[in-house]
Amino acid sequence: MRVLVLEDDPELGPVIIRGLREAGFAVDFAGDLADADFKLAVNTYDCLIADRALPDGDALTLLAAQRRRGSTLPVLLLTALDAVTDRVAGFEHGADDYLVKPFAFAELSARVRTLCRRGQPARLPELRVGDLELDLPRRRVRRAGVLLTLTAKEFSVLEVLMLRAGEVVTRTDIIERCWDEHAEPLSNVVDVLIGQLRRKLGPPELIRTVRGAGYRIDDPAPGL
Repeated sequence: MRVLVLEDDPELGPVIIRGLREAGFAVDFAGDLADADFKLAVNTYDCLIADRALPDGDALTLLAAQRRRGSTLPVLLLTALDAVTDRVAGFEHGADDYLVKPFAFAELSARVRTLCRRGQPARLPELRVGDLELDLPRRRVRRAGVLLTLTAKEFSVLEVLMLRAGEVVTRTDIIERCWDEHAEPLSNVVDVLIGQLRRKLGPPELIRTVRGAGYRIDDPAPGL
């Protein structure tokens, strides 16, 4: 899940970004409304997390403009403005959620994950390919009943592959869904991570390389 963080606090911004990345999100950053508006126009996000008081204005103006354009992107306002009138204004301009600073990071992560999934098609809480099981709510992976230990990024890549089981998923697709804007699509970052996943999943191999196209995950022994 890819999110955009709009925050101008030089201390809080990096903390939010680091925490969300550790929680498995791909995170882009904008320090003002103009930068956020540009990134929203050229990238696809699952959620926007926005402070209200920015150097070039109130984030409510950006939010209102997005809604006028027909955007349904889930938005969480993360701000120190805690009056009831401030909350009401946020919702009236199209915000989906409102969290007041200071906040518990576990709550922020949970709210963002819920908003991201709200904007996606409904899907089963558990994905299966052969004897591989991926439990989305608990973020657990089992192969033949054995619990595996994956990093947040490995889990994200595996989720993308399993959501499209049987289909070829390109390296670009994986990068766009699981990395932020600083990732280099021409690097071997995806190949390295796929190699790590294969080793952790063990035999028989589930993730196949489709030369010149990308990767596909499927049951090595369908019908058995």
